Amino acid sequence: MDKIHTEPEDNIAVDPTTHLTTVYGDDWQSETTSIGSSLYRGLEENGRRYQTLSRKEYLVPSDQKQFETYEAGHLVALVMDSDHENPLFRAPVQNPKHILDLGTGSGNWAIDVADMFPTASVRGVDLFPPPVSWMPPNCILEVDNIAEDWTWNEPQDLIHMRIMIGSFDDTEWKRVYEQCYNNLRPGGWIEQLEASPYIECDDDSLPADNILRTWGPALSACGKRAGRPLETIDMMQDAFKEAGFVDICEKEYKWPIGPWARHQKYKEAGTVNYQHWMSGMEGWAMWLLCKYGAPAPWAQEEVIVYVAKLRAELKNPRYHIYERARRVWARKPFPEEIEAKERAKRRVPIKVEE
Repeated sequence: MDKIHTEPEDNIAVDPTTHLTTVYGDDWQSETTSIGSSLYRGLEENGRRYQTLSRKEYLVPSDQKQFETYEAGHLVALVMDSDHENPLFRAPVQNPKHILDLGTGSGNWAIDVADMFPTASVRGVDLFPPPVSWMPPNCILEVDNIAEDWTWNEPQDLIHMRIMIGSFDDTEWKRVYEQCYNNLRPGGWIEQLEASPYIECDDDSLPADNILRTWGPALSACGKRAGRPLETIDMMQDAFKEAGFVDICEKEYKWPIGPWARHQKYKEAGTVNYQHWMSGMEGWAMWLLCKYGAPAPWAQEEVIVYVAKLRAELKNPRYHIYERARRVWARKPFPEEIEAKERAKRRVPIKVEE
């Protein structure tokens, strides 16, 4: 597998002059596109709104708070690849006609890609309608369940997924990847960007007994009990290969949480990622802990208190913390490549033990 690394992310330099109060403000969203408030009615539970399209419960809410989280997450991904010619994806797609964005969330990625390729048809799909009042004429946002049979007929040039952690069980994931493979044109590309639920630190600035270190293990254990593995970041490569994709490439990241990095790109990404975590933690945890918490399912109030303690610790600028992220892209082989591979397999002699 071709791994791509950039040196600053292997060892992010710390800015010793960082002071939290000079970086974070309460009106951070005014610097980005505001999110509309018109949402469809969903299932209300533990103070959050969830989708009702899928017969299976979904662990992430579909409400105003969550769409704010999607907004911040999209910006983090853009900043982290801002030094790349195309910060939206890495797959070497040329003159695409059809692009599919699975789990489109707030639709930001689909809208941005539609602007980038005005002659392409870009379709964003999710279980809940995003609060979007305007989009490019070549962009379509649909409500559908990608874990079921797909109804789109156009062979896709690029299929994209991002932050789908915990969306499916193993069987559903396998089916989603198979449908991606079947719905790509030969030579088309799949790309997925995922992040780890674990908060990590390289220089021991985060104490070993800090509550932030409980977050990843607690949620991961809930995901296992729910049958929704949260280790998507480490499963993508093997899943791509099993589905039949070739030319598998990856780029690994360290997404800072907070403005502690010296390098301007990482400082900006960390500032936005702090907001991403502050707005997202309750939604990420509520369903998992209230349904599958240990030693018994938690009450809503317990989750709120836990998240409040986590947020209080996130505000400490002395903690040089980050989350791992990984982008993986791969190509669907051409028929002649598949045929050549099958011929090679048939020519390999079978070794018989004496």
